[in-house]
Amino acid sequence: MRITKEMIALNKTVFNDYFVARNVLYEQTARLVNKFWERSPIFPENGKKVVFEWMRNYKIGCESFKNIVNENFKQLEDLSDKST
Repeated sequence: MRITKEMIALNKTVFNDYFVARNVLYEQTARLVNKFWERSPIFPENGKKVVFEWMRNYKIGCESFKNIVNENFKQLEDLSDKST
């Protein structure tokens, strides 16, 4: 059981580290996209709203995904605790 717990902890750490790195990349990309679209005279205002809404929904979806994965890790940890 100790090995199982360590494997769960390792996978949880790897996932969280990945998610932090992905978040940093997303934030930098979002800033660049925002600056580009805000200053773009050829892109219509409605198009800008669609892009910004898409970016907001993407961020919300990623946070939901992270929460679901963390809940599943918690369930695995609880299950491994009960097995010991």
